[in-house]
Amino acid sequence: MALIDLQNINKQYDIKIILKNVNFTLQENQRVAIIGQNGQGKSTLMKIIMKTVEPDSGEIAIDKKLKIEMLDQQPKFKSGTKVKDAIEEQLFELKSAKRRYDEISKLLETDYENKELLKESSTVGAYLDHHNAWDLENKVQRVLMEFDLKEYENKDIALLSGGEQRRVSLAGLILKKPDILLLDEPTNHLDVYMVEFLEDLLAREKFTLIFISHDRYFMDNVATNIIEIDNGTLRKFNGGYSQYLEQKKKLLEDMQKNHENLVRELKTEAHWMQHGVTARRKRNVLRKDNYFALKEKVKSNPARIKKMSLDLQREAKSFNDGDTLNKKKMLFELDNVYLTLGNKELIKNFTTRILQKDTIAIVGPNGSGKSTMLRIFLERLKIDKGNFKKGDFKIGYFDQHREMLDDTKTIMHTFCPNGGDRVMLEDGRNPHVFGYLKNFLFPKEYLDKKVGALSGGEKNRIALALLFTKKVDCLILDEPTNDLDIPTINILEEYLQNFQGALIFVSHDRYFVDKIAKKLFIFKGDGTIEESFVLYSQYLECEKDIKDLSVLEKQIEEEKASLNQTEKKEEIKTAKKKIIKLTYNDQREYDNLPKEIEDLENKIEEINQCLMNPECYQEKGLVAVSGELDKINKIYETKVDRFLELEEIVENFNS
Repeated sequence: MALIDLQNINKQYDIKIILKNVNFTLQENQRVAIIGQNGQGKSTLMKIIMKTVEPDSGEIAIDKKLKIEMLDQQPKFKSGTKVKDAIEEQLFELKSAKRRYDEISKLLETDYENKELLKESSTVGAYLDHHNAWDLENKVQRVLMEFDLKEYENKDIALLSGGEQRRVSLAGLILKKPDILLLDEPTNHLDVYMVEFLEDLLAREKFTLIFISHDRYFMDNVATNIIEIDNGTLRKFNGGYSQYLEQKKKLLEDMQKNHENLVRELKTEAHWMQHGVTARRKRNVLRKDNYFALKEKVKSNPARIKKMSLDLQREAKSFNDGDTLNKKKMLFELDNVYLTLGNKELIKNFTTRILQKDTIAIVGPNGSGKSTMLRIFLERLKIDKGNFKKGDFKIGYFDQHREMLDDTKTIMHTFCPNGGDRVMLEDGRNPHVFGYLKNFLFPKEYLDKKVGALSGGEKNRIALALLFTKKVDCLILDEPTNDLDIPTINILEEYLQNFQGALIFVSHDRYFVDKIAKKLFIFKGDGTIEESFVLYSQYLECEKDIKDLSVLEKQIEEEKASLNQTEKKEEIKTAKKKIIKLTYNDQREYDNLPKEIEDLENKIEEINQCLMNPECYQEKGLVAVSGELDKINKIYETKVDRFLELEEIVENFNS
């Protein structure tokens, strides 16, 4: 049974069609990723599910008992709320349920036949099972650690950055585990280790989830299904991002074959239209109409096929292509560099050289000094100790605050400040500004828009498009994929792969790093920086294996120590037993226990026979008979344990 069922949903803003006859169903334990270009209706679909936006038409069927919650892009908290309290406030219902379960369990100790209490216990227990809420305090502590919030747990949440506040909100939501969770770009403001923790949690605890993300590895590891929204229509794919690409490739091949068949059919119909007298008869009006419809379809297909083919080519392009320049020119040289900010040592004894055509990703946990390193390269920050040299060359810089843009200028003026309508690119080409911006998915009507009126994602696209008009020798990029959709990231990747200079960038996007970087500067968080030439995903996998091995070795050492302690205790116990013999009362008990145990075994057999006979257990009451069996089993176990204990004393004394 579907938890959510949307049928023939339509939504339009002014003249722009956002969703057109969209059908969507969500089953329990599905984790559905929504992808597509920004402005195509991804967020609108989620808002329709949340009932914060009404569709123009269509049917929505959502079980009213379901709790659906969504991660806000800008969460709001009560003034003066501490970080840990903000998380725990979201867990109020779960904590109340746990308290009630404990109360019921205590009542059942003396009233174990109370049917109402038994029923309520089962219901509340199932609720706690579903939300995995048996040990909330430990889970709160774990998520505080994993999301790097532990040091802020008693801090006023208003003093945290926007990204940190989003992490607090996300922490509460994943611990709360609503029936259906909606996440819009959940990996924004998370470093790679936080993302891996989130991936593991969402999959392991079987969340039912709908999410929007540009993180392609995250989709691969989390999504059970992908839906793509394009020009108002929705297309469904099974599996994660890798499977999506495979299915998209097959879809493209099918579209090309269908197009070829349509072209052949159109040629036949065109011949009939041109030469058949019968085409002019009234009874053939429908065939004529079908001919013109077929002609329009054939005309529109190549553009769709070309767009899909281009997307796949951009995605599949190898990050090793184009490495043809001489790398001998030195751009930066760092020798035994140290840097401390506040009380934190960010860079410790780091030595490296960066050459022309080097492509370097700077990676590591949040707050480890990655963006600080970019400021050193930009000569905006001086090192404490060591040597830093920069060659004579031009740098193009892209930052998260888009400092290169002027909100008061139109897009046209931004790209053509001296008039005209053409853009000079760094490779010497001189295209029309619209033709150039079309590559960055901007329609013609945007040229007269002011930069300040654009969304965050649109500003990023404009900033990147502007960056690639500059003639520079080195690009320095700080989180370039933030707020970008996947089609735009593919375009960015294509430009970066064709760029003929050096590239240095900070990113948490593992897929992007794997595809672009040829070298890694890995910030460890303690000031040390490791250089590596492996794929980032491979490095992380290796790092994880080393950590797991370290934990395993620690467990083995602890088990060895524990075993040694146990052996010592056993030796002492054995020595004590050697000098212990039974007292008079112990001896009497030891002599009587075999008969008592035998009587209990006969009684247990008698009750079991009653439970197999409906007349017997109906007369006495099934609950009463079951309760009696439990009591006698407990007495039996106690007697057997006592007999074995006394028998061991006897054997030790006699030996």
